Amino acid sequence: QFLNPVNRENYPAYVLFPQCPEEQFGVFNKPLNPDESYSMQLNPSLSNMMQILKELIGHYASLPDADPKRIYIMGISMGGMSTFEMVARYPQMFAAAIPICGSVNPERLKQQKELVKKVKFRIYHGDADKSVPVEGSRNAYKALKEIGAKVEYIEFPGCTHNSWNPAFNRPDFMKWLFKQKR
Repeated sequence: QFLNPVNRENYPAYVLFPQCPEEQFGVFNKPLNPDESYSMQLNPSLSNMMQILKELIGHYASLPDADPKRIYIMGISMGGMSTFEMVARYPQMFAAAIPICGSVNPERLKQQKELVKKVKFRIYHGDADKSVPVEGSRNAYKALKEIGAKVEYIEFPGCTHNSWNPAFNRPDFMKWLFKQKR
């Protein structure tokens, strides 16, 4: 999506794809038990990777040609969990968030609800996901609706963990994302 020449022309942006080192766990300081990924911690401590990610985003957001009102975050799997966590910690940074096959403790989204509800969400998950249970996204959607956030939840029937494939192939994916502003 982001390397497509037409998209690059129509949607100019700085696009970051940070990866965790193998011994790191994104938002977490220790490995996550996959069976518990939809009932996650209410107040996880700030991991080194999350601090580095915040600094990286802050650096690019401060560049002269960056639009601080159009900062978006998305991630898949552990990155989807980190997407929820970054918005829960720093909601004032983001115009939109796209967690794909992620999870979060839904109460986490309510802790700064007045700021979190200003972020627009599109959540994607496959209903046959065995790696990250779909209940995590369903519960996040319900929590966001409850606080009055603008949120869409798109569940792919029969799709396993790779729900990023149908998500990225939605014809309105880029258009929806780039029209969001704080």
